[in-house]
Amino acid sequence: MTSEQTTRRRIRLALWTGAAAILLAAGAGALILRPDPLPAAPLASTIGEADIRSEFSLTDHTGRAVTEANFAGRWQLVFFGFTHCPDICPTTLAYMASVLDLLGPRADAVAPLFVTVDPARDTVPVMAEYVSAFHPRLIGLTGTEAQVADAAASFRTWYERAENETAPDGYMMAHAGHIYLMRLDGGFEAVFQERDQPPEAVAEQILTHIREREDR
Repeated sequence: MTSEQTTRRRIRLALWTGAAAILLAAGAGALILRPDPLPAAPLASTIGEADIRSEFSLTDHTGRAVTEANFAGRWQLVFFGFTHCPDICPTTLAYMASVLDLLGPRADAVAPLFVTVDPARDTVPVMAEYVSAFHPRLIGLTGTEAQVADAAASFRTWYERAENETAPDGYMMAHAGHIYLMRLDGGFEAVFQERDQPPEAVAEQILTHIREREDR
């Protein structure tokens, strides 16, 4: 099996398991942004909690190699997308920026991560310029095709290249639109979508978790 075939297989695995994990986490109303129905997938193995975890080996927008260990001890707010995205990604990243502003000084306890699903185009310099347009705290993550596929599989999210002659370079990236809130140990806490609640509600939920941790 070639490396390209291996990468595609990993993407398909994330695609098939993503629907079940997200629905378990967020309820049957969660929206999966996919043009055709997903195949049937097994439920997550962890009872009462989606089998979503923060595990990755990527490169941040400054060129530094990072893993989830670099963000241990901080809440992670994670979104997968790409810089050529015409609508969902800029809207969601602006939403995340609002959440960070609402957190004020407590934003120090949060690592906001934007993981590209289009590493061929989203190089380190491209990511650096892109994330700086949204918020100074936002961290852009890229890597090889295999590294991105592994990260997506860990979060049980999906993405897929969609050929489109009118798009830049002749293609777009179809992907889910969820924002993950991960605990200090990298475990799953909650999942959000920009359209479902105002940023104030997300900021308040994160603040509640931060305060509970401080009170222990």
